[in-house]
Amino acid sequence: MKIVCIGGGPAGLYFGLLMKMRHPAHDITVVERNMPYDTFGWGVVFSDATMDNMRQWDPVTATEIQQAFNHWDDIELHFQGEVIRSGGHGFVGIGRKKLLNILQARCEQLGVKLVFETDVESDTDYPDADLIIASDGIFSKIRSRYEAVFKPDIVLRPNRYIWLGTHKLYDAFTFLFEKTEAGWFQAHIYKFDEATTTFIVECPEHVWQAHGLDQADQAQSIAFCEKLFAKNLQGAKLMTNARHLRGSAWLNFQRVKCEQWSLFNGKSHVVLMGDAVHTAHFAIGSGTKLAIEDAIELTRQFDALGHGAEQIPAVLARYQALRHVDVLRLQNAAWNAMAWFEVCGERYCDQLPPPQFMYSMLTRSQRISHENLRLRDARWLGEFERWFAQRAGVAVPEGRPAPPPMFTPYTVRGVTVKNRVMVSPMAQYSCLDGLPADYHLMHLGARAMGGAGLVFAEMTCTSPDARITPGCPGLWNDAQRDGWKRIVDHVHAHTDAKMAVQIGHAGAKGSTRLAWEGIDQPLEAGNWPLISASPQQYLDGRSEWSRAMSRADMDRVRDDFVAATQRAAQAGFDWLELHCAHGYLLSSFISPLTNQRDDEYGGSLDHRLRYPLEVFRAVRAVWPQHLPMSVRISAHDWVEGGITPDDAVAIAKAFKAAGADMIDCSSGQVSKKEQPVFGRMFQTPFADRIRNEAGIATIAVGAISEADHVNSIIAAGRADLCAVARPHLANPAWTLMEAAKIGWFDMAWPKQYTSAKVQLERNLERERTAAAQAGALAAGLTAAQAANRAMGG
Repeated sequence: MKIVCIGGGPAGLYFGLLMKMRHPAHDITVVERNMPYDTFGWGVVFSDATMDNMRQWDPVTATEIQQAFNHWDDIELHFQGEVIRSGGHGFVGIGRKKLLNILQARCEQLGVKLVFETDVESDTDYPDADLIIASDGIFSKIRSRYEAVFKPDIVLRPNRYIWLGTHKLYDAFTFLFEKTEAGWFQAHIYKFDEATTTFIVECPEHVWQAHGLDQADQAQSIAFCEKLFAKNLQGAKLMTNARHLRGSAWLNFQRVKCEQWSLFNGKSHVVLMGDAVHTAHFAIGSGTKLAIEDAIELTRQFDALGHGAEQIPAVLARYQALRHVDVLRLQNAAWNAMAWFEVCGERYCDQLPPPQFMYSMLTRSQRISHENLRLRDARWLGEFERWFAQRAGVAVPEGRPAPPPMFTPYTVRGVTVKNRVMVSPMAQYSCLDGLPADYHLMHLGARAMGGAGLVFAEMTCTSPDARITPGCPGLWNDAQRDGWKRIVDHVHAHTDAKMAVQIGHAGAKGSTRLAWEGIDQPLEAGNWPLISASPQQYLDGRSEWSRAMSRADMDRVRDDFVAATQRAAQAGFDWLELHCAHGYLLSSFISPLTNQRDDEYGGSLDHRLRYPLEVFRAVRAVWPQHLPMSVRISAHDWVEGGITPDDAVAIAKAFKAAGADMIDCSSGQVSKKEQPVFGRMFQTPFADRIRNEAGIATIAVGAISEADHVNSIIAAGRADLCAVARPHLANPAWTLMEAAKIGWFDMAWPKQYTSAKVQLERNLERERTAAAQAGALAAGLTAAQAANRAMGG
């Protein structure tokens, strides 16, 4: 085949040399706009895993890179006067110029033709090429030419950064944070050769402008950064090699991803590669990794399907199908890391103490979890867990491991829960006339025995017309109060779990069938009138219409909430939550999607919050002062024009001012037009933002399914409690099981279950040992060595 690579960066050069190695008959040319052995930029970073991949595909190139690169395991943080270091992270740094020089030399050695000082305007300049690799960078002319086909999604991010260098040498990937009168700056620093270090300075746009850096030239910007980081630089100078850029050389990162990666232009197949098709933020140092692995995967597909021109369409289709999954995964991680640095000044720098700030930074991409940190640096994580436990009031004996964060206690007002796991309120639809009876005694009692610190009853309704379904529980009469008291007393007598109740009114989502008979579908008979902030039909054309509440309705409903609260206190509940989420009655006031009122309860967010806050204050006034009260909100409606995460912060601040102790951060279920973005822990960012921007404790909920999730969330300060829902339906003893899985054997079990605890722990330990031995044997160790490693030798 005749192959032309437009752009002589890592993607084009590495693909060219790999294909020439595999099939020397290929006619391959790499066309580069710069001069031979010339490049701009400082060092690039990729992981140990990428180096291992390169060793498999071209040992010669990998060996040369290995001889030239700088390897380090440690990450070091300089923050608020403290220096914190963690190891085991495994990075490789090399000068960009050196990397390209190695790839260029290897191309020439293999017979790949290199053409320099040629700025290609179009793929049609090479009509005789079978395959054109458009590796022409983030501002790809080829991508722009076929924008309608490639459909690029390009997002310009808000932070400003400048890529500098210094001759001061660092022995770890170093992060510096400095606060000015206008806000925070951070520096990302790594050594890439024996004499030079990359020094990237980043800050939010408003901080950049406040210091006049939008008017500064490069020399002035460098002088500013030298002064800002003078304590660390200790007289070392900063340098730029971006003299080709006009102005200050401060940039905004552009996230690029394309829907389609290749096309046929009538004569040649054209495929995008590297930054032309996708970018990843430098916060996890992944751009070069993506480019190299693009080249490897496309070569792999030619090896698998054949190196003939007739195979190109199948190769390109399979290449995108396979590669885009890995790219998306890494782009998502890079996006999370980038977003962390964009908001850290506002959200974390002034809120988190240095050890927790370090933990949050290390786990910012959500690819590194709590147990992954333990594998990387058990000593550092052990010290962090001890620090965290001591802050939670746990006295850790010398020589004993500290409890993982999820198993530390948490105190709100006069209530202390033994750990950070909460059984989420989950509708069971199993009451008759709102009366909780044997089913709820069994259901909630089992989960209280299962180890969670806080067990929530499902949404409990304040009146008969407040129910979602005829099977919903209530607190509108004394018989229901007594039913709940029986359950609460049972839990208190037989477990050390705390019991919580969530009170709510279904509003326009009421008068529906039991979930297993048709969720959200209206009753076939026996419907009751519906009320909400404005007239509403939840399911278009199917649901019953609600009517807008009058002031008299508001008074009655508020008083119903107060009466239910008084009964909840009489029943002995330890905790009360007000349900203001999911499109139910109080939520219908908050969301502009469901509130079209033109009186003092509609319009602006402040006005839409008036009635929910009125209800909250009335409830808080009669709920015992020594007991906590939380509020569940929908932090995102997932519909254009609905509640946004920005609004959620304002909502949380309003409830905090009214006396709320915690915000339970859910989302959605307000409109059937919603388009949520699901994924593991997908709602945790709402809890994180509200906790650290609104300054109120939060509960994270949604796709939290294992101990590693809970530990990571709590340890990073993203939430204070974690509500675990469906896993508790599958296993009432989820918390006990997760403790055993991660080897936390100090978890107390019900005395009646002690024999099962010992057996479970032994069985899990055997499974871990067997898995370790299998992994060691796969790595080529002898059975004796594998057994020794499994036992910690």
